Amino acid sequence: MHIITDDLSGIEIRALLETHFAGMLANSPKDKCHFLDFDGLKAPGVTFWSIWTGGSADAQLMGCGAMKQHDSALGEIKSMRTHADHLRKGAGAAMLRHIIAAAKERRLSRLSLETGSGAAFDAAQALYRSHGFEYCRPFADYKEDPFSRFMTKEL
Repeated sequence: MHIITDDLSGIEIRALLETHFAGMLANSPKDKCHFLDFDGLKAPGVTFWSIWTGGSADAQLMGCGAMKQHDSALGEIKSMRTHADHLRKGAGAAMLRHIIAAAKERRLSRLSLETGSGAAFDAAQALYRSHGFEYCRPFADYKEDPFSRFMTKEL
């Protein structure tokens, strides 16, 4: 697996993100979804990565993830998604470790995230817990909401 900083111009990544957006909207009311659209993922302060099999010309997209830097202390994980063809192959964990390392490299003191509260989000929450994230109160501009779960990790 290899991870690259991605400019979101490729067909594969755009298709995966469309799947991600649809999945969020299918599992939470539209006004309760907090995903970044394409423009949001290209905004200043947001770094977007994709993860691929191998390093050859026939590499396959395995997943993606992003980090939004709120200030000099807080980073937020955004757009974590594993391609359906690569579930349970370690891509999500590899991307999460990459984002944590990037946050530490930037000397952030905390990395947080908002995810959904329904059963569709159980696997994601388990992944985050396995990497030391704990449930917390809303951060940044988020508000308490029954459709959201908030998690954080001190770095």
